[in-house]
Amino acid sequence: MALHLEGLLAIVVFYVLILFVGIWAAWKNKNSGVEGGSDQSESIMVGGRDIGLFVGGFTMTATWVGGGYINGTAEYVYLPSHGLAWAQAPFGYALSLVVGGLFFAKPMRSRGYVTMLDPFQQLYGKRMGGLLFIPALMGEIFWSAAILSALGATLSVIVDININLSVMISALIAIFYTLVGGLYSVAYTDVVQLFCIFVGLWISVPFALANPAVSDIGVTAVKKVFQTPWLGTIQPSDGWMWADNFCLLMLGGIPWQVYFQRVLSASSATYAQVLSFLAAFGCLVMAVPSVLIGAIGASTDWNQTSYGPVPPMEKDESDMILPIVLQHLCPPFVSFFGLGAVSAAVMSSADSSILSASSMFARNIYHLAFRQSASDREIVWVMRVTIFVFGALATAMALLTGTVYGLWYLSSDLVYVIIFPQLISVLFIKGTNTYGSVAGYVFGLLLRIGGGEPYLKLPPFIYYPGWTQEKKVHHLTKEVEHIVMQRFPFKTVAMLASLLGNAVFSYVAKYLFESGTLSPKYDFLDAVVSKHSKEIMDKTTLVGSDNIILSEMAPVKPRIGSSLAGTFMNAEALSDEGETSPDLNNEPQ
Repeated sequence: MALHLEGLLAIVVFYVLILFVGIWAAWKNKNSGVEGGSDQSESIMVGGRDIGLFVGGFTMTATWVGGGYINGTAEYVYLPSHGLAWAQAPFGYALSLVVGGLFFAKPMRSRGYVTMLDPFQQLYGKRMGGLLFIPALMGEIFWSAAILSALGATLSVIVDININLSVMISALIAIFYTLVGGLYSVAYTDVVQLFCIFVGLWISVPFALANPAVSDIGVTAVKKVFQTPWLGTIQPSDGWMWADNFCLLMLGGIPWQVYFQRVLSASSATYAQVLSFLAAFGCLVMAVPSVLIGAIGASTDWNQTSYGPVPPMEKDESDMILPIVLQHLCPPFVSFFGLGAVSAAVMSSADSSILSASSMFARNIYHLAFRQSASDREIVWVMRVTIFVFGALATAMALLTGTVYGLWYLSSDLVYVIIFPQLISVLFIKGTNTYGSVAGYVFGLLLRIGGGEPYLKLPPFIYYPGWTQEKKVHHLTKEVEHIVMQRFPFKTVAMLASLLGNAVFSYVAKYLFESGTLSPKYDFLDAVVSKHSKEIMDKTTLVGSDNIILSEMAPVKPRIGSSLAGTFMNAEALSDEGETSPDLNNEPQ
């Protein structure tokens, strides 16, 4: 293949546009938030908390609608063994945003937190916050690496340029405007990127449908023509596995810093909820062209195309079905528009993840755990350094690691089974402490790792009920691989065990120390007896008083008495009754 100059020119124009918008956003908002008394570091992390509905809705949608989202949706619709029935990401992530908006956005924004880890460090202490930072960081870095890897492969298909070069240039541009403008640059470039995704994919769909090699997708949806119908089916034996994966997407999509960074940047708690609902709708809308492209791929006689007689599935290129359809079923100028869409999707997710990881490190690890006396200028420079470091790490993984998708799958599972139950506990369950948090962490980790991970060739050491061993044949190498399939919903079971372990061990530890069964000297985590020690940080350390808007708390004010609900439910998450300003809490303990 020769170098496609038209495609290269289209990519250059697109990247210059994105870079210009990112720098303009940084210049336009350079004093936003700081003039109101906020620190510059906080302004970089949460954009001065003045992100409106228009920009906020776009940036939250663009964070989910990444390269993995549009490529993965098309791939699953195309695969004969899956089909639309197994393309769970659009509905799963949309429901995730709805659930997040209904239950998590208001308490998090109303309390004025700056990162997702703030409530954990406030209740469980800085050491536990550091432990929870590990799966959160892994998720963000591996996600960025996975989508950068997808971008490199896509560019090599359509433009035929060096994969390493394309990945490095894309990553450098995203890192540069994130360094310059923080959340403002990320948010404003997301508006342009989401527009490019929408236009680029929708322009491509009619041309691909009109190609003579493509059969009627309405017929191929229910009837076998070139392969099994693309609607797909869910076998009864796969029902629990399907439900497990769907719960992973719906609930595991909530405890991510990329989501809460948008929630916490909203101008009010109500706006934070509305942003979540707008993004849920946007995710569904943006999935439609990917679904259609996957269906087109399943309805194509590839022997009539420039791709060749062997279908992508038999070349182990199913994950590239979207760029393959753009390249071989659309005119060149249309495929370049589509390429711009894919590039936009990747950059809109990569920059968000890199900023999220650096925000958590600079605030929750460097500042609150190690250097509480650090100046705002020092924190800003730590953020800038870590943006570059984490961006470089994700880029290196995308170029050098062949199992980047497997690493991301595993880390996203750990976010679901470890961080999600911890988030429920810290916001809604009354009386949990560090002992319960550690127990829940260990339970979730062991039960998830015990199930194995086929993508990483990680064998299981826990064989859950209904497990089977399947044979996988690689079409190109003819290599036969035997993998263990866990059909039991072990990920959700691990999450529930983590949640239950947190509550049970918290109450057991509380009872043992408060009843005198255990001496106070054994409270080595300072979680029960020394509840107000320096390890459990005061609210004033984590939350600035000018950020809390108590009137935005949920209006429900249940009577908390001697009822069972009052014993276990954290009323402060649902009501501002009894809540005080951080200034009033700033008293000697």
